[in-house]
Amino acid sequence: MYINKCVIIDDEPYAIEGLKTYIGSIPNLTLFKSYTDPVQALIDLTASDMVDLVLLDIDMPKITGIELSREIRQKTRKLVFTTSYTEYGYQAFEVDADAYLLKPYTLSKFAATILKLFPIDEKIAQESKFIDDYFFVKNKDENLKIVKIRYDEVIAVESKQNYVMIHTVSKKVVTYMSLTEISKIFKPYPRFEQFQRSFIICKDHIDTIDGNTIKMINGLQITVGDFYKKVFAEFLSNRLIKARRQE
Repeated sequence: MYINKCVIIDDEPYAIEGLKTYIGSIPNLTLFKSYTDPVQALIDLTASDMVDLVLLDIDMPKITGIELSREIRQKTRKLVFTTSYTEYGYQAFEVDADAYLLKPYTLSKFAATILKLFPIDEKIAQESKFIDDYFFVKNKDENLKIVKIRYDEVIAVESKQNYVMIHTVSKKVVTYMSLTEISKIFKPYPRFEQFQRSFIICKDHIDTIDGNTIKMINGLQITVGDFYKKVFAEFLSNRLIKARRQE
């Protein structure tokens, strides 16, 4: 499966962090670079090879996203504007933008937009699930012995500064790796989700939910982070069965 390289240009750091999380949920998309300075982005992209996607804010200092897009359009296969303002729609059309995301937008809206631009081959997606059903890591607590972990046994992955703890149904494995690094291997598997900055969890292994607290089947409790509450609410709403009230 081809992985599309993506560039983010947005003067708001929190918006970039949000997009990084969303990008991590798309199997055929990876972040190449991000910029808060549109001028630096212009310099770098002009001198670089073509990328697959640019996610571009419009209302930025020094140079607007519309102005910047005219200079870099030939350097990206797809261009998507992300903005809080509706009045730029016509200008976006003029510069041949492929999509226009109005902030704030949900993960489902983002995913639908990206997958329309870069469809995933159904057969390849299904085959990858069966081929890659396990991975290996070096266990810090066993003199870096290499251990095998099955994806379907992973309950959660917890960030511990410069390493992560992998909670499985039978054991805990500590390995020297950041949460961002290890999150890449979970990209093709939609059952894994990040609802908190320090945890990736397997939704199949959720036991109970009490407000914003998720309890996993091994007793691990995770509080949903403020940034992830909208995504969590959407996930819960789509799966919560509600009984009809009897009149």
